[in-house]
Order: sequence, then structure tokens, then C-alpha cells
Amino acid sequence: MFSSVAHLARANPFNTPHLQLVHDGLGDLRSSSPGPTGQPRRPRNLAAAAVEEQYSCDYGSGRFFILCGLGGIISCGTTHTALVPLDLVKCRMQVDPQKYKGIFNGFSVTLKEDGVRGLAKGWAPTFLGYSMQGLCKFGFYEVFKVLYSNMLGEENTYLWRTSLYLAASASAEFFADIALAPMEAAKVRIQTQPGYANTLRDAAPKMYKEEGLKAFYKGVAPLWMRQIPYTMMKFACFERTVEALYKFVVPKPRSECSKPEQLVVTFIAGYIGVWKGLFARIIMIGTLTALQWFIYDSVKVYFRLPRPPPPEMPESLKKKLGLTQ
Repeated sequence: MFSSVAHLARANPFNTPHLQLVHDGLGDLRSSSPGPTGQPRRPRNLAAAAVEEQYSCDYGSGRFFILCGLGGIISCGTTHTALVPLDLVKCRMQVDPQKYKGIFNGFSVTLKEDGVRGLAKGWAPTFLGYSMQGLCKFGFYEVFKVLYSNMLGEENTYLWRTSLYLAASASAEFFADIALAPMEAAKVRIQTQPGYANTLRDAAPKMYKEEGLKAFYKGVAPLWMRQIPYTMMKFACFERTVEALYKFVVPKPRSECSKPEQLVVTFIAGYIGVWKGLFARIIMIGTLTALQWFIYDSVKVYFRLPRPPPPEMPESLKKKLGLTQ
């Protein structure tokens, strides 16, 4: 599978060589201005920048997708596990609002009944479940983005890029929620049913004995309804926000930004993207989402993975619109 996807990726508009502004010897109007020596200024070739980057693998290769999946494991597994105490109180408030009347009251009651260790209930299924979700969410997003962009072609990929982000993220989240569902079911039992089980080792066999495999997957449909729209918004808003930041805010092209500067843009874009419709939960969700994108992009930087710049109009489309000479 990976070999076929890698073959498609070579012609993918998201691959850096296909995003260069210079194509078949034709440049941007701005590139023809004379340089300091009086000679025509040589336009910056983004493909050359990619060579200078010395990536550890090819865009769209098997190694690329595997390491993207690893980035998803680290980003989702760690962030969701860090928020287990808050998630525990939130779930208990939803199940028993009379007992847990608010966030602070919920923490107080939990500490009084279970102690500090009680706040960590459900950490194991949370870590395992959201690690698997992150693997599929981010890893498959990269796969589907390559596949769908090759189905559309270079020009349509640029024109319909928001729809592509929506479709790729929805497809990835479909599989991500299937991977998450068993651990999410166990986590909810541990956190919201006192006396049922205190650990994953206790909960999983008990659930299987009582209901079989159905116990682990009967919540997958509600997960799809909750997570797929959120993930579509999360990825599409992030991609377009990054594009807008580099176009209107950052004073230089991404290829000229240092790695720390690029990661700051990633974090800001992850945070801004969630303001579109989730104001009531902006602090928790915004910070969680921004950290996930920051960690994911940091993994890409650490492993020197190809990180194509924001999409630019293909040269063939510029010719059709009369934007080149």
C-alpha cells in the first residue's frame, strides 16, 4: 500500500517540487527584476530549498507515513492523558450532575472520596486509546490527502483545497474512532461507574464477559457524530490559518523561517483555528489542539520529514488566468 501511495505522492501538488513558483522556465513577474549585479534575479526554487533541507525520507514514502503516525501517537496520547483529571470530572458531571455540581465542586468531591490517585482513574485506556486515535487521525490524514489530491489533479487540488482537507480529515477520523472506541468504552466505565473497575486490566475482561465485543464498539457511532465534524473543522481551519499567517502576517516565506519560528506559527494556527465555533470550551480545547499540532510538527522536525509549504497556485493555472508572461 505504502509503495503505491509513494508513487502517487511524487505527482502530488502538496509535494514541494510541484509547488515551486518556477515551472518549465517560466517565473513570477516579480522574479524578473534585476539583482544587485545588474543581472536578472534568479527566482527562488522551492524544490531546491527542499534539497538543501536534507530530508530523512521522501514525501509520501512508507517511512514518511509511519513517522507521521508516530507523531500522532505522541501528540494525542500525551495531551489527552495529561487532561485525565479534568476529563474524569467532566464525565462525572454529565452522569451525576446532582452530586458533581461544577468543575471545582467535582474536583473537591473526587479528592474527598478517592484521594489524589482517584483523579488519575482511566489514564491507561485514555493513553492507549488516544494514541491509537492519533496514529490514525494524523497518519491517515496524510495518506488521504495524497490520494485525494491525485484524484483531483494539481489545479483542482489548489482550487478545492479546503474541500480536500475536509474529506481527508473525515476519512482519517472514521478509522481513528474505530481504533479509539474500545478504550473509550473502558475509560467511561472506570470513571463513571463506582465499584465497577479501577483499572483497565479489571474493566476489559469484565466488559467482554458481560457483553462480548459489542461492549467495546457500541459507542462508535456517537464517536463518529462527535469527532468527525470536530476533526474536519480542526484540520481545515488549521491548514487555511497556516496559509493565511504566512501570506498576511509572517514577514517572510516559510522556507526562510527557522524551525522554531515555523513551530510558533504551527502553535498559533492550531489555537486560532478552534476559535471558529467553540468559544465556551476555548481554553481547554484550544490549548489541547494547539499542543497537538505543536507536538506533531515537532516530531516532523525532529525526524527531518518533508513539510511542504502552504499551497500556491500551480503554474498551469497562472497561465490560464494570465498571471504569467
